[in-house]
Amino acid sequence: MPLTTPKDQDIVLVGASGDLATKRLIPALYNLESDGLLPSRGSVVGVATNDWDDQDFRMHALKSVAVNNPSGIDDAVWDRFASRLRFVSSLGDGDTMTRVVPRLDQATRLVYFSIPPSAFEGSVASLGNAGLSEGTKLIIEKPFGHDIESARHLNQTIHQVIPEERVFRIDHYLGKETVQNLLVLRFANPLFERTLNNEGVQRVEITVAESVGVGRRGAFYEETGAIRDIVQNHVLQLLALVAMEAPHDMGAASIREEKAKLLNSVAPIDPAFVVRGQYTAGTIDGKKVPGYREESGVAEDSQTETYAAMRLRIDNWRWGGTRFLLRTGKRLARRETRVVVVFRDAPFNFFATTEIQRLVSQKLNIRIQPNEGISITFVLKEPGPVVATQKVDMDFSYASSFNKTPKEAYDRLLLEALLGDHTLFISESETERGWEIVRPVLEAPPPVVPYEVGSAGPAEAEGLVAPRRWHALED
Repeated sequence: MPLTTPKDQDIVLVGASGDLATKRLIPALYNLESDGLLPSRGSVVGVATNDWDDQDFRMHALKSVAVNNPSGIDDAVWDRFASRLRFVSSLGDGDTMTRVVPRLDQATRLVYFSIPPSAFEGSVASLGNAGLSEGTKLIIEKPFGHDIESARHLNQTIHQVIPEERVFRIDHYLGKETVQNLLVLRFANPLFERTLNNEGVQRVEITVAESVGVGRRGAFYEETGAIRDIVQNHVLQLLALVAMEAPHDMGAASIREEKAKLLNSVAPIDPAFVVRGQYTAGTIDGKKVPGYREESGVAEDSQTETYAAMRLRIDNWRWGGTRFLLRTGKRLARRETRVVVVFRDAPFNFFATTEIQRLVSQKLNIRIQPNEGISITFVLKEPGPVVATQKVDMDFSYASSFNKTPKEAYDRLLLEALLGDHTLFISESETERGWEIVRPVLEAPPPVVPYEVGSAGPAEAEGLVAPRRWHALED
C-alpha cells in the first residue's frame, strides 16, 4: 500500500506497561508521530494493572522512548505525542473496557492486545461488553493458541466479537525489510524466479538462531518450547514467502491466498526427521552461563526443547524433491536469521582434468538479521596460468546500498494495521495450518538431546543434512 496517513482513529494498548509495549510499541508510535504517520486526530489510551493516571503514563512513555529510541527525542514531536496519551487502570471493579470508552475520541479504533494468551478470551469479551465490537480493529500477538484445537477455539471466540476482516495477527518478522523484499527479489527478477524450483535448487535452509537464553521467561517457555514459539509461526511464514507461487497482485488477499496454498502443500512434519535439543551450562566470553534446567521457572527434569531442527517436504509441482531444512534455537553461537538457497551442482565437471576437482555449490544467502542484505556465492577462475577456482560473493547490504537503516518492524506493522492493510499479517487459515504441520511432532516428540551454550546446536542435527552439512552460523 502506498505511504499515506491513516484515517482518524484512537489506539488502545492493552498491557501498556509490559515489556513489548515499553520496548517496541510505544517507541514505534512515537516514530510514526515523528514521521507524520499517526492519524491527525485520535488518542493513545494505555490500559494496564498499574495504579497510574495520565501523567504517570506519559512519564512511562517518555522513559520508554528515551531508552529505546536511538535517534533521541525531539521536543516538538514529544509534545504532540504526549498530548494523545491517556491511561485507564484495569484495577478495581467493573469491566475495564467500559471505563476505556469515555477516554476515546473517535468512532473507530485500533486495539492492541499486548497481554498473555491466557487473558485473550476475557479481554475479547470485555470489548463486546463495552459495545466496542463495531469500529474496532484488533491486533493479537503470538502464540495464536497452544495447538490446533486451542487455535480454532481462539479464532471462534474472537469472531464472536470482531470479524476476521478486522483481526490482525502480528508476526514481527513479517515487518522486517528483508522479509518484505523476498517477494520483490523473487518476482521482479526473473533471473532468480526461473531457478527457484526443484530443477535448480538442491535444498533450502531457514535458520532462526538466538544467542540469548530464556531469561525470565522460563515458566512461559516450559509451556511452549521452540517449536510452538518459533517454528509454528516465524519459520513457517518465512518458508511460505520463500516457496509460494506468484500472487495475482501485491494486494493482501492475493498474497495471503498464495501463502495459504503453499502451507497446504507442506506435508505434516515426520518426527523421525526432527531433532530437539536443550542447552546445557557452559562458558560464553569467559562468563559462566546456566543451562536451561537451571533457569528460573524451569523444572529440573524438563523435556522442553530450546532447539529444534527438522527436514520437511513440499508436495507440489515446483518443489517436489527439494529438501527444506528448518532450525531454531536459544543460546547458540550467534544471533542470526537467514535463508540459504543451495543450488544444484553442475551435472558434469568438465574441469576434472585441471586443478579443479570439485565445484563449489552456488547459493543465495538472504540475511534477515542482523546486517540485513542478500549475497550470491559462485566460483571464478583465480588469476594465473593454472586453472583453479575461488569462491566469491556478490553482496547487497541495506546499510551500504541505501545509506540508511531499515525501519523497525513494529513501526511498519502498526502503520499497516492503522491503514487496515492485512498484507503483513497472518490469516486464520495460515495460523491453523501451521498447527496442523507441527502437530505430529507435538504429539510424538523425539527426546531432547543436550547441546552446549555458544555452540551451533546438537551434533545430531547434522544427520538431517547428511551427507552435507548445515551452513555454519558464523559464515
